[in-house]
Amino acid sequence: MKKIVIVCGLIGGLIVVLPMLLFTDACYKGGNYDGAMILGYASMLLAFSMVFVGTHNYRNKYNNGLISFGKAFKVGIFIVLVASTLYVIAWLINYYLYMPDFAEKYGAHMIDKLKASGASQAKIDKTTQEMADFAKMYKNPVIVILFTYLEILPVGLLVTLVSSLILKRKQPVAA
Repeated sequence: MKKIVIVCGLIGGLIVVLPMLLFTDACYKGGNYDGAMILGYASMLLAFSMVFVGTHNYRNKYNNGLISFGKAFKVGIFIVLVASTLYVIAWLINYYLYMPDFAEKYGAHMIDKLKASGASQAKIDKTTQEMADFAKMYKNPVIVILFTYLEILPVGLLVTLVSSLILKRKQPVAA
């Protein structure tokens, strides 16, 4: 199981990290945060296809075609943890070395977006304060790590649940 988890986790990590680096750079320089977010979550789903692949391979190559939901979930969640950890590490490097004012720029983008939509001054003031609080919190590396895991782990958990339900097999397939 360890080999499948490491290989699939690393492949999934690369699939999610490479677009993340490209998209965040593009949104950071060009201000297209919404498009980058959509593409980012799409790349997460693509990366977590490795959960299905890894669990399927484990079931068929090492477990005689059988796997319980629990064992499938265990394989899948470990793949998710490896890929997610690569994502978090890549974000930390990207953020601290290349985009240390990302939180401030993102906050300014959100406020500009509210103004353009004709939001009330009260809503703009509230969001301005929330964005300032967020930028202040984001100065703490532990918070950055937690927020980054919170961004990717729910997607991986959902894919793991679905894959485990689809791939579980307690009886051999009749020939």
